[in-house]
Amino acid sequence: MSFLRVSLCVFFGLVLGLPVLAQQQSDKEREKAQKEARQFMQEADVALGENNFPEAEAAYRKAIAKDAENADARYNMGNMYYTRENAPQAAQRFKQAAEVADTKTARHKANHNLGNAYLKQKMYQEAVDAYKDALRNDPTDDETRYNLALAKKMLEQKQENQEDNQDGGDDENEDQENQDQENQDQNQDQENQEQENQEQENQDGEGDNEGDQDQQDQDQEEQEGDQDEQEQQDGQGDQQEEEQQPEQGQPQPAQGQLSPEQIQSLLEAMNNEERKVQDKVNAEKQKGAKVQSEKDW
Repeated sequence: MSFLRVSLCVFFGLVLGLPVLAQQQSDKEREKAQKEARQFMQEADVALGENNFPEAEAAYRKAIAKDAENADARYNMGNMYYTRENAPQAAQRFKQAAEVADTKTARHKANHNLGNAYLKQKMYQEAVDAYKDALRNDPTDDETRYNLALAKKMLEQKQENQEDNQDGGDDENEDQENQDQENQDQNQDQENQEQENQEQENQDGEGDNEGDQDQQDQDQEEQEGDQDEQEQQDGQGDQQEEEQQPEQGQPQPAQGQLSPEQIQSLLEAMNNEERKVQDKVNAEKQKGAKVQSEKDW
């Protein structure tokens, strides 16, 4: 019976002691990791003192890998990026440091520098939020309060500029619409003018056609008049030949003398020839006259 009791005591002692041993083992491993992390941070500080940025960056990364909750390694790494004008990387490390920091002082410092990194990137709203988080952990820091006021002022100016740009953009759009409408009106006026010119050309063409038709009719009448005159002259010529032929049974006139009938025939022939010439001259004058159109545009 006593043996059983002793066995049970040993059993329960081992069961209860296992978590304690596990915790002790975990604490030892954590202390070892933290020690190694501090060694890497010292190496990083030495490298920074020698301006060896790649070696310092590698040492800080090893420190963070050894101790995931090492806020100091992330904070120091953020400062390294910030001094080398790499504000985005600095902001990332400061934000991580603020998240894992276990004291108000560490959270204040990380958020204060996070605000500075955002301010450098002109991310004014994010800077305002970071400075507010810093003041929650240390409301007495006047430098943080000053930076917060500066970030608010820059944010207001940015918003005002955006509103002005938006108003200016609306004015430019309105001006462009007015210009487009003016161009459209000019195009319409040009189309109307071209249409009027085309209609005018058509009217002028009709007037020219009418004038050509009148000229053709006049030429036709002149041609018919010449034909009638030619026929009349031919008839007179035949008549003159008949008159000039001596009638049978009448004595022939002596050589070098003209009979009264021949003299009369010559006079009529001369009159007819003169009339023909005069008609021809009148016809040429009438044919050469300029035909006036309906309108003189």
